[in-house]
Amino acid sequence: MKVRILYFASFRDAAGKAAEERELPEGTRVIDLWETLAREIPALSRYQKMPVAAVNRLSTVGYHALEDGDEVAYLPPVAGG
Repeated sequence: MKVRILYFASFRDAAGKAAEERELPEGTRVIDLWETLAREIPALSRYQKMPVAAVNRLSTVGYHALEDGDEVAYLPPVAGG
């Protein structure tokens, strides 16, 4: 199956791109994709747990199974003041 991954803010900087399409095995969950990305992009591996994620613009949980054509975004933590 093919999904589109969106990168925002510091995640975009770390990945060096705003988006990509990726072929994934059937049954891949949101957490599985995050773990793969964290192995490939060193700056993402510093996060001890998966950040907030959205699939098709709806907030979701790590065990959500992805489907062909899904759009996935992981939202970097923000600090404000």
